[in-house]
Order: sequence, then structure tokens, then C-alpha cells
Amino acid sequence: MKKILLLGLLVVSQFGISQIKLQFTAKNAPSDKITIGNRATKKEFTGKDGVYKIELGTDAADGFYQLQLGEQFTQLYLTKDNDLKATLDYKDFDKTLKYTGKGAKENNYLAKRLAERNEKDFESIINASDEASINTEVNKLKEKVFGGIPKDLNTKFVDEFKKISEMEFAGLTNYVKKSLGNKKLNGQIAPGFNYENHKGGTTKLEDLRGKYVYIDVWATWCGPCRAEIPSLKKTEEAFHGKNIEFVSLSIDAMKDHDKWKNFVTEKQLGGIQLMADKDWNSDFTVAFGIQSIPRFILIGPDGKVVNADAPRPSSPELANLLNSVVK
Repeated sequence: MKKILLLGLLVVSQFGISQIKLQFTAKNAPSDKITIGNRATKKEFTGKDGVYKIELGTDAADGFYQLQLGEQFTQLYLTKDNDLKATLDYKDFDKTLKYTGKGAKENNYLAKRLAERNEKDFESIINASDEASINTEVNKLKEKVFGGIPKDLNTKFVDEFKKISEMEFAGLTNYVKKSLGNKKLNGQIAPGFNYENHKGGTTKLEDLRGKYVYIDVWATWCGPCRAEIPSLKKTEEAFHGKNIEFVSLSIDAMKDHDKWKNFVTEKQLGGIQLMADKDWNSDFTVAFGIQSIPRFILIGPDGKVVNADAPRPSSPELANLLNSVVK
């Protein structure tokens, strides 16, 4: 009997050790909720006074996860043998994020890379004039990223990091090649739409003729889309009263119609809030070849496309573009 009892205690102890655990402490935290997940699972945890204790359980797989607090996101690498703690100041999320404990080296590398990554890393790729140039510039960036990986990091982490990075580089390559095709739409009459307006009724693109129209194609489930909301609000304020309308076009599925309605109300989103009729397959979305979001489009007062792949609100390039055309 004693042997059986001891064996049972050992099994319980092993299961306790093998859980993925993380203590996350955030100064100036905007919410008592924190979300963590990957492609297989997503869980929400409740914290107190900015301290969140995360336990993913014994069935959680080692690997990369995305963590969301408020409107901010970060990437983590978690394993069952981690003993990891994270601290940050929400007001300067990326630059203050620090990890301690087992697994800290890998996650501090991730945090540092995310904090230092900026638009300049991608300028030469985005501005490439043909497919051959795109491939050349992507390979340069790949060499820079992979060459900067510290030698003392866990080999399994490095392998997974490279695998995920290769997918990101492939996605970036396809995106920029697609953008080359989008440029052909510039100067053409924009495809129209007639979609539900959050305030009631429907709105046509033709209704906005005579003004510039900056369109944000987004969805409530899209983290990068939501991250642009504060910058979009500031842009709307900066150009209030000028000859421009800001349109947010949701491609949420119709089953999430109420979620979209509530989100717009709760977040007090401005501009003209519309919902497309067939999410990704809506005519306007298909006409612009939209396969990833957020996507931003600028249309002129004459109804012609000024930029089929316009800068996002968080980019200084948007203010420069709008200041050059909007009066």
C-alpha cells in the first residue's frame, strides 16, 4: 500500500512540474484579463494588481505562444521545464518587457528583437521594383536576422524560431509581390460597395464622392488590426473637418455581426463603420485582392484609387501622404 501511495504522489508531483507556467507582472496594466494562445489553444486568465499567474496544464505543447494584454501583443517561447517570470510597464510595453528564470535568455531575445524591429527593416523590400529585387532584399533581411541569433540559445528554440521566421519571410515575400500587382490599381476607378452602416442603413462608396476616402479593412478578431485603432483615432482627429472620410470596413463573418456591433460601440470607434456582406469573399475585398489584414486603401475625390496599399495609421508615412493631398 505504501509503495502504491508513494508512486501516486510521485506521479502527481511530476505532473505538477510538467505544466507550462508563467508569472506576468505589468505596471499600469489596463485590464485584469490576459490572454495567451497558439494555433491549437487560447486561454484567458484573471490577474490582480497587474500580476497574472498563467498555468497552461500538462497537455499544453512546448513552443511559441502569443500573449495579449489590453491592445498590446508579444511572442513567447514556453516549455514545461521553464521557470519563467516577466515584468513590464504597459506604457512602454516592448522596451520594458524583461524575463527572469529558466527560459529567460530565449524570451529576452524575442522581446529585444520585437522591440528593435521597425519599418526600416522592411523599407527596401516594400520599395523593391520587381520580383527579383524582392527576393534579394528578403534574403538580406533573413541573413541579418539569423546571423544575429546568440550562440548560447536552446537549439530547439533556434530551430523553431527559424522555421517560424521562414514562414514569415515567405508571407512577406508574397505580400510585397501582391503589392506590386495592387499598384496597377492606382489611378483606376475604385470598385464600389454598398454595405451596412453601424449607425443604420447602408453606405455606398459613391456616397463619398468629392472627398478623399481612407479605408481600413479589418476584423474584430485581428490583433494587428486592433493595434492600429489608437493611431487611427489620432489620425481622424488630426484631419477632422478636412476633405476626407475615414471608413472602417469589417470583414467579420456574419455569425459575428453582434460582436462587431458591440465592439464598435464599446471601443467608441469613429469614422464610418461598415460591415462587408461576405467577409473575405465580399466583392470589394476580392477586387482589391485582399488576403491579409489590416489593409488600408486611399481613394481620391474623383473615385480613383490613389494608393491601393496605403500606409497604416501607425506609420509616419500616412501623415505625410495625407498632408500632401488633403486640404
